[in-house]
Amino acid sequence: MFRFSRQIYIEVKDAVDPAPDTISVAEARRRILTACESTIERLARDARYFPKPARSLFQEIRYYFPITEQARVYYVCERYIGLAQEFIREELERQGEGVVAPCRATTRKGKPCQRTPLPGREYCPSHSHLEEHALSS
Repeated sequence: MFRFSRQIYIEVKDAVDPAPDTISVAEARRRILTACESTIERLARDARYFPKPARSLFQEIRYYFPITEQARVYYVCERYIGLAQEFIREELERQGEGVVAPCRATTRKGKPCQRTPLPGREYCPSHSHLEEHALSS
């Protein structure tokens, strides 16, 4: 999975130009690599609850680039995050986890909850307290 974060870093590292009185270029590059890796790691762990990962990554790293490079940096983030999402989706389908049962709880109006449970669970994060009650009974 880190091949996607490394590719983002490789494509944007030469455009780094932080304000000279704040941090060095080397420190800015280290922070960008860390942000890329943490974004891809979160995407791999919990893709369902990470709605806009490319925008989130860009918001975190955009301060290290001049305004003239920011559109290109966003495009790179969006392209490789999209490839990572596609890869994750294919892997889940290949492993037979593409179809996930919805949460077993009901909403206040009596309709079935539409959220997806966490891996290995029967309830979504909003209804996880119901699972704790079922285990203690």
